[in-house]
Amino acid sequence: MPLKLDLRPHEKLFLGGAVIVNGDSRCQLAVLNDVPVLREKDILKESDADSPCKRIYLAVQLMYMDTPNLAKYHQYYWEQVRAVIEVAPSTTGLLEKLSDAVLGAHYYRALKHARELISYEQELISNACKPA
Repeated sequence: MPLKLDLRPHEKLFLGGAVIVNGDSRCQLAVLNDVPVLREKDILKESDADSPCKRIYLAVQLMYMDTPNLAKYHQYYWEQVRAVIEVAPSTTGLLEKLSDAVLGAHYYRALKHARELISYEQELISNACKPA
């Protein structure tokens, strides 16, 4: 089943190793084979990975986008997972789902779980910052 994408004007898209930029008008694309696809809004820049869970997302994103360096990103991922579990054991359930996807090489699915993890992290941070 093809992946259908509607792109806004000037929206960027990572597609199988290439960065594609849409022109001045909306367009619709269909991706017919299995290649890594990420919309600009789903791409996390390294400079924006400013929290432990965002660094986990970044590691998974790099696994998805740069398979030749998979071993390096896996090592970084597991280091980050251990660090997060150590300081926030309540993340274990989310990290198990995410890690199952990573171990099964389902990186796009893992990115979805990583977004849930980032939301949970933000919730923990905001609760910790509330006055007693």
